[in-house]
Amino acid sequence: MSFQEKVSEVTNGFHRAFWVANGMELFERLAYYGQATVLSVYLRDHLKFSPIEVGQISSVFGGLIYFLPIFAGTIADKIGFRKAFSFAFFVLALGYFLVGTTGLTAFQPVYAGLPMYWVLIVIFIFTAIGGSFIKPSVLGTVAIASKPHTKSLGYAVYYWLVNIGGAVGPVIAYIVRDTVGIEFVYFVSSLSCFLMFIVNYMFYHEVKSGPAAASVETLGAKLKNLVIVLGNAKFMIFLLIFSLFWIMYWQVFIIVPLYIKDYVSADAPFEIIQSAGAWSIIVLQLIVNRLTRHLSPRTAIVAGFATSSLCWLIFAMSPNVWTAVAGIVVLAIGEMTQAPRYYEYISDLAPKGQQGLFQGYAFLPIAIAWFVGGPLGGWLYQTFARQQTHPNIVWYSLFAIGVAATVLMSAYNAVVGRSEKA
Repeated sequence: MSFQEKVSEVTNGFHRAFWVANGMELFERLAYYGQATVLSVYLRDHLKFSPIEVGQISSVFGGLIYFLPIFAGTIADKIGFRKAFSFAFFVLALGYFLVGTTGLTAFQPVYAGLPMYWVLIVIFIFTAIGGSFIKPSVLGTVAIASKPHTKSLGYAVYYWLVNIGGAVGPVIAYIVRDTVGIEFVYFVSSLSCFLMFIVNYMFYHEVKSGPAAASVETLGAKLKNLVIVLGNAKFMIFLLIFSLFWIMYWQVFIIVPLYIKDYVSADAPFEIIQSAGAWSIIVLQLIVNRLTRHLSPRTAIVAGFATSSLCWLIFAMSPNVWTAVAGIVVLAIGEMTQAPRYYEYISDLAPKGQQGLFQGYAFLPIAIAWFVGGPLGGWLYQTFARQQTHPNIVWYSLFAIGVAATVLMSAYNAVVGRSEKA
């Protein structure tokens, strides 16, 4: 088969909606990661919140973004992905715009006398509600707009574009912050989402049927399923242990930017440093997958936890740009090692006939980690890095969380392994 025939086979294996949805996902990720990389610095240095408050505000947005899709997906299925995209991008555009206005002098009379902490909490809850419709709508489109022989490739394209957004978004954020000001990063994110609102209206068309077509669950059924999942002790213990990994992972966005500003250089491009993880995934994912393909899912997860934990020891070596970059790359290598096997293991862990149900709750550890990791990271940084000027205690604490995750997952694997043999 010639190269042109291969290209034709791939392109014909997807409905047009597949490419539109993934294109919109790219720009939504550009917007999300662009603003996420500057959020901590924006809240602390521009809006004058304490690191503890920074962590609390960040946790609300990050936690809801990953928790609400469980329910938003049901609504998106009912109203159609085109309407869900329209709602999501409109709310995201408005939400990011409102966040940006809190830092503009021209809008100060609007916010005069208002408790800005609660103003931002409300804005971020509003924004997260919109953002929660994106993932189920994109993944739903990938499922029904792909043919059986291209579905695996379709999810690979989705994952690749997410990481492109995670790599390029921070670079754009740095350019905007460096040229016109940090608050304008949110206006760029708002513009990106508003443009996707227009693109969705003009180019996205529902796929009437597809290989993944299935009955749509009601919200009542979704709540019932949540009870079923929460009642599975083995699965919940696994998710809670896994949340420890994400608690330390999300500190890259919560406290690492503050550390770079305070201890490395006030002028350092912290956004580009943070993007090292996404660039690493783009370059190394296939290599890491090949090197670890013979590991069992449980072994790969433990290896990923152990590798990522080393990130914080690297941070503790010396406060400079290159140790920060090296630490984030090591963190990303650990993520690459375990992330693909995580979903494989959930499928194995789920009771027979409930694999799809359990996969639907795979984002729970990330949501839990945001809700816990935001306040925890803010407290650690304010207590040890700011008040006691001992930032290494922060890194050793995060390393301890990683070690705890590794040890607990190893113990979990041993217990589960023995029970399976029995």
